[in-house]
Amino acid sequence: MPKNLAALESFNWVRWAWLFLLSFALASPEEVARGFVARWLAGEVSPSLREVLASPPEDLPQALDRLFAYPPPPRGLRVNLEAPLVEGDRVRFPATLGEEGGEVVVYLRGEEVERVAFVRKDLLPAFAKSEAGGLFLLLLGVYWASALWGRGALARLFREALALLRQERRLYLGLNLLLYGLFALGSLLAFLEPGLARAVQKGIGGALEVIGLEEALGGFLPLLAAIYYWNLTQGLVLTTLLPGLFLGLPALLLNASRYLLFGFALSPALLPLHLYLLHLPTLVLELQAYILGTFGGVLLLLSLLRREGFRVGLGRLLRMGYLGAFVLLLAALYEAVEVVFLLGGRG
Repeated sequence: MPKNLAALESFNWVRWAWLFLLSFALASPEEVARGFVARWLAGEVSPSLREVLASPPEDLPQALDRLFAYPPPPRGLRVNLEAPLVEGDRVRFPATLGEEGGEVVVYLRGEEVERVAFVRKDLLPAFAKSEAGGLFLLLLGVYWASALWGRGALARLFREALALLRQERRLYLGLNLLLYGLFALGSLLAFLEPGLARAVQKGIGGALEVIGLEEALGGFLPLLAAIYYWNLTQGLVLTTLLPGLFLGLPALLLNASRYLLFGFALSPALLPLHLYLLHLPTLVLELQAYILGTFGGVLLLLSLLRREGFRVGLGRLLRMGYLGAFVLLLAALYEAVEVVFLLGGRG
């Protein structure tokens, strides 16, 4: 055998032997994830909020980024570390929190853990992430829009709500200027602190993932149902209309902070301009729905100050909620089209 051929064959044997030994040295994805989750549950990974707040200003973006990437596990969380499911760069472990089921998802980049999240399974009801739920909303939207031109109850409520907007137009325009202005202010502040804004953006994205919205990304109809259900229940009813019952001011304060935060996290400082412009109609419509709910809460306060009675003010609040629910449906329709058809499912 020629000398150079023998040397080449010897080199190949050495290389394959080295790769074989290296395969044992590298941990498998499930081993990396299992070890990380064990340390996460033991409190060895997540920074505390006190540590984050005590960080120097220059280190705050990194501290927040770590907090959002490795949030402290909920107290009482039980994880089955012996039943991992590997899906590409993700490893899922079955988990329970009390009687609530879910899973702990570990996101990997090689042998590095990028983030971890406990994803609840039943936070979104089945119909809110189903084809049937989305089809119902699509048909409801067509019927609702057509009914507004008629003489039925839906049209009457719509006209009464618009009349309130005209009657108190200065107050309504003032709320628009205030809340949209806070959103714009947040967007501008993100240019000054892009690192901090990016950390906040990651936190908002993680919060949406925890509710199980990812399960609805498989198609237009499930996504439509999930977006509308979440925005209606959590955005309009629980954090706008219900606080509006307490004389309107809590709803105003909640939405003022929400608009500033959303502007900060969804600024063109962080997003490519074409993506920002593509998503802008969703933001305008969704935030308008919450402005209408906030306006209803302020009308309730004015009704009491004018001695018109709580019942009159409550009726005005509910009419604004009705108008807000319709605007949210328009926003959900556009956002579902945007994510599924314009962005190809990259929500």
